[in-house]
Amino acid sequence: MIEQKFGPRRCRDTRKPRADQCPDVVFYRCRSCNSLFPVTGGQALEEKKILCCNEEAERLAPTDAGEAKEFLELSYQITGGYNDNAVKVSWKTKKQECAPQWIYLKTFTGGYLKYVMKEKRSPMVFALADTDAFCYCDEDPCLECVFRCKRGFTVYAYSEGTGLLEMPLDRMTAHWQTREKETER
Repeated sequence: MIEQKFGPRRCRDTRKPRADQCPDVVFYRCRSCNSLFPVTGGQALEEKKILCCNEEAERLAPTDAGEAKEFLELSYQITGGYNDNAVKVSWKTKKQECAPQWIYLKTFTGGYLKYVMKEKRSPMVFALADTDAFCYCDEDPCLECVFRCKRGFTVYAYSEGTGLLEMPLDRMTAHWQTREKETER
């Protein structure tokens, strides 16, 4: 019998977490100094007034990432199986001003914010742990099956050229069925 290894980041929950347990996030940015303010929890997030540099910060309204594909093409892959669960966010762009300045991954329990340095090349990897690392199977990379373990996660990416883009992690493909048939042969 093969001994099952439990990594320190592995989720031991028996059921997928509710996607709505983490409050939504709204982003504000100071027009003067470009400071970023992710705001979570509370009521009426869109109506908050964030003051910075003696003026009100602008609320960044997200656009679907698919609508900006000609400027910034975003994609993701879920890797690691049970023990090393991670989300890799990749991007392609033709113009430097459309390259992401920061990427935020909203998860079941909170979020991860990473700034993209000019010399950083795609992808950006977000390591997951505990409840955020929940998965039904040990496939690496994810087969994107009907269970969609990370449904409820959202990637936000910001650049001067595209503004704030939003990409939910809800993709489901049929290639997982093809792999099953190939192994039966």
